[in-house]
Amino acid sequence: MTAEETSWPAAGTPYAQAPAPVPARSPAMHQVAPQASLTSAPRPVPVGVQASFDELGTPLRDVTFCVVDLETTGGSPQSAEITEIGAVKVRAGEILGEFQTLVNPGNSIPPFIAVLTGITDAMVASAPGLSSALPAFLQFAEGCVLVAHNAPFDVGFLRAAAHAHSQRWPSFEVLDTARLARRVLTRDDAPDCKLATLARYFRSGTTPKHRALGDARATVDVLHGLFERLGPLGVHTLEELSAFSSRVSPAQRRKRHLADHLPHAPGVYIFTDDRGRVLYVGKSKDLRARVRTYFTASETRSRMGEMVGLASKVTGIECATPLEAEVRELRLIAAHKPRYNRRSRFPERATWLKVTVEPFPRLSLVREVKADSGTYLGPFGSRRVAEQAVAAIHEAFPIRQCTQRLSRFPRSGSACVLAEMGRCVAPCVGAVDMETYAAHVADVQAAIAADPARVVEAASRRIGTLVVETRFEEAAVHRDRMAAFVRAAARTQRMSALARCPEVVAARRTPEGGWEAHVVRHGRLAAAGVVPRGTPARAAIDVIVSAAETVEPPPPPAPAATAEETERVLAWLELPGVRLVELSGEWSCPVGGAQSRLEWLDTAYAARDDVVLCEDRRRLRPVHRPAR
Repeated sequence: MTAEETSWPAAGTPYAQAPAPVPARSPAMHQVAPQASLTSAPRPVPVGVQASFDELGTPLRDVTFCVVDLETTGGSPQSAEITEIGAVKVRAGEILGEFQTLVNPGNSIPPFIAVLTGITDAMVASAPGLSSALPAFLQFAEGCVLVAHNAPFDVGFLRAAAHAHSQRWPSFEVLDTARLARRVLTRDDAPDCKLATLARYFRSGTTPKHRALGDARATVDVLHGLFERLGPLGVHTLEELSAFSSRVSPAQRRKRHLADHLPHAPGVYIFTDDRGRVLYVGKSKDLRARVRTYFTASETRSRMGEMVGLASKVTGIECATPLEAEVRELRLIAAHKPRYNRRSRFPERATWLKVTVEPFPRLSLVREVKADSGTYLGPFGSRRVAEQAVAAIHEAFPIRQCTQRLSRFPRSGSACVLAEMGRCVAPCVGAVDMETYAAHVADVQAAIAADPARVVEAASRRIGTLVVETRFEEAAVHRDRMAAFVRAAARTQRMSALARCPEVVAARRTPEGGWEAHVVRHGRLAAAGVVPRGTPARAAIDVIVSAAETVEPPPPPAPAATAEETERVLAWLELPGVRLVELSGEWSCPVGGAQSRLEWLDTAYAARDDVVLCEDRRRLRPVHRPAR
């Protein structure tokens, strides 16, 4: 049977203060000042002087920037609306004016979005609609260079709003402070380029609190801080700022030959220094083309420029398929822990939540899964997130929170304050027998393994009460706890389903008409290969299977690989066009499991990530306030 004739069933989808103003100077003309005289001599005539190449362009001190920030009901202009616009107009370090308005989105703000932004229906009820607020903002920003932190988000919403309301979108030049920061700052300067992080780094006078005007003010300070860093690098004009990404050092260009020996094929590339130490590991569908970008203007990350400066060799490992390249990359990063890789370096630091095995079980945070019949949830990327999930479970189920081991015959005495509050059934003092307590534990295990409904309902009730009382900060805490649990449960259910399968063999058509095939054993990629067009598919796949790695079954629910590797494998298995060739065991996820709740959660988190709510929720109309 040829590859064209082969057909397999489709795989199911289980799834800086502002600098002082500088007097403006024309870049194209110098003037001779008149000499002081006691006689009435004629004033000298201005003399034209040819400008040098260094003086061409528009000095940054002459550019008027309009720094804008939005609050919205979601993350996409197609499904969400603007609820607040804030902007600051600045030139030469001087604030020229501010703009702020709440916007009535025309429909109810979801409760979770109200927690996210601190803006409620009552606040926007008397606010102007976008048809009024947008023209006012465009008039305020006219003739300016538009600046935003993560500009594609804010500018994308503004463009879409202009189109929806038949407003002409001006041809703004746009500057993204987040993208600029990634070019200017190193990982030693700031761990990330979030607005709150950069505001702290540049000692902004305004703390970002996810309200539009406050965030715009903080972005102004970040912008000025970045300009101070750019000055010594020779960036003094708007044109130089726009071309800053094209600045490639001669040392980088001279190393282009390091990519010459690499193939045009998928695989993994490894940068090493003159001592053989691994500096960076990456993957690509085209090794040679990707590595060459590190020596051109296409690479704008400052830390990568630093890495290339240290590199003396690039080694390529050709892979049969892109998935194999992804997996090899993860394994090499975990093995070598290169200093210039930020992610995937320490999979062993993952945290699991465990329902202990003892007469009166409790929740415990552990580093590994053992074959001890315990119930596990995870893995979590950080202990903080795991603790949030623990708190969500304790909110829904009255199991004990104390850490001491209890025998079958608990001591007598008085219960703790949690028991008095109804948050614990107090097995430590014999207030409940083992059978009754075991029923509560079984509910916890069911929420982890099958249905998180009780955890979601308990958290939602608490959030609803807090929102009504306008206690948004507390509501956000409970929201994050619920999200930590639901996402971890979804992850556990998906990974454990694949980890239970001794073997899954699947194939997918290649653009050339052949098949790419993968063998997965207990969630670990055991083999990968390509069946060329015209080759008997089944026989070729049997050869790939026979050469696959032997994988021992891990203690459930952990897979036989890192969680990140298993998730990459799952993502490939769920691609359109993937066909199951063989399946040993049962690959299934609960219909009402945590996976079904993720879309709902993602909608609530779409606009922003980390929330710091603003206490000032006054109804504001568009207003221009010139700076004093």
